[in-house]
Amino acid sequence: MSILPQHSHYLTRSPTHNPRRRKHIICSATTTTTTTTAKPKSSPDQLSFEPQFVAPPNLVASTSTPPLLNDPSLQSTWSHRNWVATGCATVLVSLGKAIVGAGHSHIWLEPMLAGYIGYVFADLGSGVYHWGIDNYGDGSTPFFGNQIEAFQDLVCNDPIVNSFVGVCSGCIMFSQQFHAWAHGTKSKLPPIVVAMQDAGLLVSRSQHGAHHRQPYNNNYCIVSGFWNEFLDENKVFEALEMALYFKVGVRPRSWSEPTTDWTEETETGSQVAVK
Repeated sequence: MSILPQHSHYLTRSPTHNPRRRKHIICSATTTTTTTTAKPKSSPDQLSFEPQFVAPPNLVASTSTPPLLNDPSLQSTWSHRNWVATGCATVLVSLGKAIVGAGHSHIWLEPMLAGYIGYVFADLGSGVYHWGIDNYGDGSTPFFGNQIEAFQDLVCNDPIVNSFVGVCSGCIMFSQQFHAWAHGTKSKLPPIVVAMQDAGLLVSRSQHGAHHRQPYNNNYCIVSGFWNEFLDENKVFEALEMALYFKVGVRPRSWSEPTTDWTEETETGSQVAVK
């Protein structure tokens, strides 16, 4: 009987072992895998080494382009700031005169009611404005007249009128900010804004989201959304679009296929796309 060399990498076989079954172990100096070649019919007591391959990580970057957070076209200018400052001053003066006038005349219910009506009509005005800029005109559209007329020597001390004008003009002036909040997530909004959205005082993301889904021609009001149901159910804006089309031949953009600027993207990670 021959003496077989003992090695830790081989199994000890009995003398009756069939010599035709041999394990051929190929070791490579440059790899960590071991390849075994054997006959197709292998016995249960034969060792086998299966090569294992680890798939490389996916290094393909996403082709989607994130929104430009510092877009120069979205930066405010001194002209914008002057308009906002003038509008805020006008609103504060009107509300201040309403409060002073109500105190002198000892009437509070009527000015408060007038302020609420102004708030409601501001939502309607924001919807008409939003519908107009969404569907007609572009950056080259000429601007007729001044948005704010020069101050005149007309003085109104009626607290009811001042309350209505102050609240209505203030809500319209800040309606675009309310619109921006409607595109934000609750985790990134001030708590008081979230509370006002939950209370229905300001339009929320869930309410305004339908505006960026098919058929892209509804939910235009962006202050509180109070008028959206009435305007959409009665197809007010659709009737205006048809009237303008048959009168002047101008098609609204909502009749065409939406672009990426129109549709609202979903949030991915910490990124939110806002229209």
